[in-house]
Amino acid sequence: MKDRDTIKQRIVDSIQVKQNLLGNESLIDVISVVIDEVVTCIRNGGKLVVCGNGGSASDALHFAGEMVGRFIKERKAWPVLVLNADVATLTAIANDYGYDDVFARQIEGHLKPEDLFIGISTSGNSENVYRAVLKAKEIGAKTVCLLGKDGGKIGKLADLPIIIPCNVTARVQECHICIIHILCEISEVKLVDLKAHEKSCISRP
Repeated sequence: MKDRDTIKQRIVDSIQVKQNLLGNESLIDVISVVIDEVVTCIRNGGKLVVCGNGGSASDALHFAGEMVGRFIKERKAWPVLVLNADVATLTAIANDYGYDDVFARQIEGHLKPEDLFIGISTSGNSENVYRAVLKAKEIGAKTVCLLGKDGGKIGKLADLPIIIPCNVTARVQECHICIIHILCEISEVKLVDLKAHEKSCISRP
């Protein structure tokens, strides 16, 4: 296959996976519920705690950048903790306890019941993300997971699994970043518009 043909085919492949997502009403409903959970968490003074491995670690960082910085609207920063960002803590835990516990150990130290945990795993079977979900549920926090394939063992455990039913990691990641942008956009609109509405109500005589 020539380069141009490969380029076109990969674009078609990506569009097809997104078309499948578009036609999955139950999955759209889950994404809508996750948006409400993000909004509720931030409104109530909680924080988002996010993690993933490899490309999913990059997606976690991307998500935090949009939420702590901004997506589109000018507004205050919102709290997001990315568990794969702190290299010193990550490697210390991996060295002392093993890589499977690098996220769960941090969850134990940082997560509160009012927070929202968001794990990302294209396979749905990343052991360290799985253990993080277990620890988050033990603490009493709501758990959201962006997953691929059939959702794996994490899909059976998370409160709100968003599963992209595709076996190609790259295509799953492309859908994950699309969903992350949607979460950021609509959450931002809801939170900023709500704040403006509340200020308007307070200022009325």
